[in-house]
Amino acid sequence: MDKQNNNSLETAVFAGGCFWCTEAVFQRLAGVKEVISGYTGGAIKNPAYREICTGRTGHAEGIKITFNPDEVSFTELLEVFFATHDPTTLNRQGNDVGTQYRSEVFYTNPDQKRLAEEFIALLEKERVFASPIVTAVSEAKPFYVAEEQHHNYYNENSNQPYCQFIIDPKIKKLNKHFSNKLNTVK
Repeated sequence: MDKQNNNSLETAVFAGGCFWCTEAVFQRLAGVKEVISGYTGGAIKNPAYREICTGRTGHAEGIKITFNPDEVSFTELLEVFFATHDPTTLNRQGNDVGTQYRSEVFYTNPDQKRLAEEFIALLEKERVFASPIVTAVSEAKPFYVAEEQHHNYYNENSNQPYCQFIIDPKIKKLNKHFSNKLNTVK
């Protein structure tokens, strides 16, 4: 029926706080083929979680999304990204504080850069948020895959308090506001 052409897949890289949260959100979108948690935007090669937590490597916890633009556009990914984290707090998402929790779009091509900048400008013009958006838009840097225990974290640990108090509200918001964009295949 629908022959998957891997040449048509694209990559998006977002940092929006804890990667457990962003991974859980984007895994649920139709058109998203893979979400990988990792580290990007920093100064050292092959960082480990314990190094990232210090905030001294310059890396952010991020996700690399492989998606089919015929099913979900980069702009739609931006809509979900900005709706499911706070892009107005510098180096912070809730109780997670440090540069590793910053809000940043790492573009992989010039179109993504333009679209991200235009989207942020529209959000600012429409005053969607009470405070100015601090989300950076930067060229993609090397992406280092996080340790295995960080992958698929929410799906495997949804009963953990962090998941219930921090991630569950993001999933509920996603279900409420983006129900038409959710993957119906379980």
